[in-house]
Amino acid sequence: MRTLPAASALRGAYAGAHLAWLVEPASRSAIEGQPWVDEVLVFPRAEIEAALRRGRLLAAARALFGFIGTLRRRRFDLVLDFHAILKSGLLALASGAPRRVSYARPFARESAWLFSNARARIGPRRISRFERNRGLVEFVAKGARASPKPWRVDPAARARMASAVGGVPPVAIHPGSSAGTPHKRWSAACHAEVARRLRDSAGVASIVLFGPVASERALAEEIVAASGGAATLAPATASLGELAALLEQCRLYLGGDTGPMHIASLVGTPVLQILGPTDPVENEPYPATPSRTLRVPVACSPCRRGCATAICLRLVTPSAVESAARELLAVRHGGW
Repeated sequence: MRTLPAASALRGAYAGAHLAWLVEPASRSAIEGQPWVDEVLVFPRAEIEAALRRGRLLAAARALFGFIGTLRRRRFDLVLDFHAILKSGLLALASGAPRRVSYARPFARESAWLFSNARARIGPRRISRFERNRGLVEFVAKGARASPKPWRVDPAARARMASAVGGVPPVAIHPGSSAGTPHKRWSAACHAEVARRLRDSAGVASIVLFGPVASERALAEEIVAASGGAATLAPATASLGELAALLEQCRLYLGGDTGPMHIASLVGTPVLQILGPTDPVENEPYPATPSRTLRVPVACSPCRRGCATAICLRLVTPSAVESAARELLAVRHGGW
């Protein structure tokens, strides 16, 4: 998702080029239909892993080398490896492209720099993913500029979500995080209190987002129940494209360091980011969109592992979140 601005900049720099994007299946719906991309190539990860689990080595090799054959038949002139890890580096090499561009260390990891023949040196060491990706585009196309709203929402999805939300744009609350990062979650009680405060002080209703996992819906329902009518469950979304359409209808996004937060910023919805152990520099929202980051710096933050006490998150108060939210609610944007 954080590569979409780079794709829009590349489209501006190479207006007549055929731009293909290689993704894994989970990201496919985020890229298909974007005007910056002509073709989406999907790496058959699920097929390969399923064959390996069943011990079918020949089937796994057939799927892998069949995909590599597909890459080589495209006869790409240039490959940009934004991911810069071993897997993406190997696929860049396998494409057969004569020019393969990636990062120099430290942004290239797992020896990925060995598979590129042009390496961008970008600084400083702590830099947002958006800025890092912009730097790689600048390396090959000086002066290329990203679109202010690099995620284009499908008109049909926009109409469906506008109907589902109703006439008054709400605040979108996303309380969850990935299954492996529960330490990034602000408490359900605090989210519910903010929903109540925003209803009482600003007259704004909230919707609570949830993903396909049952525990995420349970967390959303807990917040709705504790909100005293200030929040309702968000409409269900079947794809990342529908989620983008829903977030575009909202006046404000409130949540932690997650994929939905970046989607909100990419469609132009103001973002209030509540951070605990997350690095606020590397994970900042898209800079063209109004945003605020609430974080109480403690000696052990940022960190990658998190901890059970999560003191960095518990120090963020609902009153501070309400105040920052009201500042952002005063900022108008294209969706309302």
